[in-house]
Order: sequence, then C-alpha cells, then structure tokens
Amino acid sequence: MRRTALVLLALLAALAGCGKPGTPPAKGPQPGSLPSYPVASGAATTGSGTLDAARRRGHLVVGAKEDQPYLGQKDPASGVYSGFDIEIAKMVAADLGFGPERIEFRTIASANRETALQNGQVDYYVGTYTINDNRKKLVGFAGPYFVAGQGLLVRKRESGIEGPQDLAGRTVCSAAGSTPYQRIQQQYPKAKLVGYDTYSACIDNLITGQVDAVTTDDAILQGYAAKVPDELRVVGEPFSTEPYGIGTPRGDAVLRGAIDDALAHHERNGDWAKAYRATLGLSGVPTPTPPPIQRY
Repeated sequence: MRRTALVLLALLAALAGCGKPGTPPAKGPQPGSLPSYPVASGAATTGSGTLDAARRRGHLVVGAKEDQPYLGQKDPASGVYSGFDIEIAKMVAADLGFGPERIEFRTIASANRETALQNGQVDYYVGTYTINDNRKKLVGFAGPYFVAGQGLLVRKRESGIEGPQDLAGRTVCSAAGSTPYQRIQQQYPKAKLVGYDTYSACIDNLITGQVDAVTTDDAILQGYAAKVPDELRVVGEPFSTEPYGIGTPRGDAVLRGAIDDALAHHERNGDWAKAYRATLGLSGVPTPTPPPIQRY
C-alpha cells in the first residue's frame, strides 16, 4: 500500500511539473477518431448581440472545463482542449459559422459560470452545466444535450461507502458552487463537506487519503475512474438527475434558439453519437439516446 501511494504521489508530482497542480493522471483509454463538422457557409443567424460581437472579434469565446477526463480536458503541454463537451461546443460553433480554428476555449470554474456569461467573458458555456430553475433566472440554456446523475467516487479498497446514506462523519469533496456540492450541503448535512475550484483537486486529495469520497456527476466520475481503475471506483446508483445544457447570456434568445437547432441537427446526423463514442464512451458506458431538447 505504501509503495502504491508513493508511485501515485510521484505521478502527480511529475504531472504538476509539466502542467498545473491538479492535472489528472495521463492514463486510461486514449481518444478515438473524432468526427469533423462542416462549417455552415454564410450562417445567417441575425438578431443575436452575442454572435454579432463574435463576428466582429473574429472568433467565438467558449467557456469550458479543463480537468474532466473525456468531457473537458486541457493538455498541459499543447493547451488543446478535448472531450465530449468540447466536441459539442465545436459542432455548435460549426453551425453558427465558426470552424475550430475560430474558437477560443476559456477555462471557467463552476462557481464563476453565471458571472462569466453575464459579463460577456464567454459567448456560451459547455462544461457539465446542469439546467435548473435557479440558474435560469441568471442565464439562458440551450439543450439539454446529455443527462447525468450525481454519484460517488471512492478509493478502490473503500468498503464503508456505497451511497450518500453512508457519508455521515466522512469527508466529501466537490467543486464549490456546483449543484452536487449544494445537494450534499442541503440533503446530507452530517457529511464533512469541502470544496475546491476544480474536481481534479478533489481527486488528488482522494488518492492521497485526505478525503473519503468525491461527489459530482457520474459522467465526470466515470472519466476519472477510467484513468486510474486500479485505485478508484464509482459506487452505488446515481441519486439525482442532471440535464446538461449550454449556458448562454440570458437575454439572447436568438443565440439560444440557434444552438438548439445545431444540437438537433448533429443528433439527427449521427455526429453526437460518434463524438460520444470517441470521448466519454471510452469510460465504458454505452452510448445513450440524446435527451429531448427543451426549447423555451
């Protein structure tokens, strides 16, 4: 056990040397062959202040996560983002008239997503962003494009945690400001909850024994478990429903509608399923059916 811990610590130290602390281990299945998305020529969506500004700027600015394996991950050496959420952002951008070379991905922490959309720091946000009524008061949402559920990640040899009912007195980590963080805080107050800006920081603390479990959406946890299957495992059944949407500025209904149209288009033509299989599907979870888009 001591040798395994030292190996893991050495791995984390090496990764911190080539990237920033909290970068997930560079292990697990490698991304598959990704689809390409033809860029709509002369995309004629009008009436969107957000798109007008992006056209003047010459590129889109898309908010994303950088530390979620197979969902939204940034290579510390190249700076390239990859994962299912990144592919969703690219296919939407193509229908809006922007190729991948005209997308600037910008990492935004969970707690800062609404502010980033409200202040115009990003044009839209794709990063495991649960649609809920409280957030709808602050930002707009297109989609959903995927449905996850809150789960728990523990060390492989952990035997005392099989679900949220087992968290009393245990130290649980999640991203501050996230829906999973708030649910544990409200529904399982006997858990010792700690929050960080990134889930990768939680994972580091789980591996080194500083926390007993990490909680967030099962899709995120499955990606981490796939990276180090000998050390981590997802336990129990999902205990929530998390519909992922694309966050937009609240007043820009034109942009929201155009993104909904783009999602529907790429679900119909098979791009959605191809992107899933090449990214999040590598965690071993079969390709699901895309959820119905809820236009409002």
